[in-house]
Amino acid sequence: MKSSNYKISIIIPVLNEEQFISKILKYLTTHSSPEYIVEILVIDGGSTDKTVQIALENGAKVIHSDKGRAKQLNTGAMSAKGAILYFLHVDTFPPIKFDSLIVNQVKQGNKVGCFLLKFDTNSRFLNFFGWLTRINLSICRGGDQSLFITKKLFDTTSGFNENYIIYEDNEFIRRIYKISNFTILPFHVKTSTRRYDDKGKITLQYHFGVIHLKNYLGAGPEKLYDYYRRKVAV
Repeated sequence: MKSSNYKISIIIPVLNEEQFISKILKYLTTHSSPEYIVEILVIDGGSTDKTVQIALENGAKVIHSDKGRAKQLNTGAMSAKGAILYFLHVDTFPPIKFDSLIVNQVKQGNKVGCFLLKFDTNSRFLNFFGWLTRINLSICRGGDQSLFITKKLFDTTSGFNENYIIYEDNEFIRRIYKISNFTILPFHVKTSTRRYDDKGKITLQYHFGVIHLKNYLGAGPEKLYDYYRRKVAV
């Protein structure tokens, strides 16, 4: 296969993330290789702080999008030059040499997958849920684990469902499981517990569990967001 088939576009959706954007961009540059990373795309949903300025100062390409994570992810995918898309949260740090780890999987014919998850905490409660990410079931997946997928495979889907204000990662990955083998790399990303720190570990995880259950029982994107808005976003 041509070397161009292994070029990665990193896609990071953001909204008012001036505290995190510099850290993640510097980390990605330090712990990857220009041999594989063709671009880092920061997809801004209308930040009113210094997110865009800081992203540009740190070498990222900023693309403006309508607000909404699904819309931002789709905008990034449509704009990407790379043959491999790597969707990443701004507060999630992938393992060292993550790019070569991803490329090695694609070379083996694995078109989509993610890493294991660790939280930046010693909490046994949260680390139990991180441990569950080694189980290869769609219910154990989430956007915090990051996601790599070949652009060719992504283009066969309808992309992220923009009706979902929340749960867009889970909904997309659930569809992916139906059409492709899904690979879990035995290396960890480390993600921030900032939301848990704000809401409380047990409380927030409970609400996430309810959202999973509501989705399983057939609740649509509007009902999921209504619950999130009332219980989590307040």
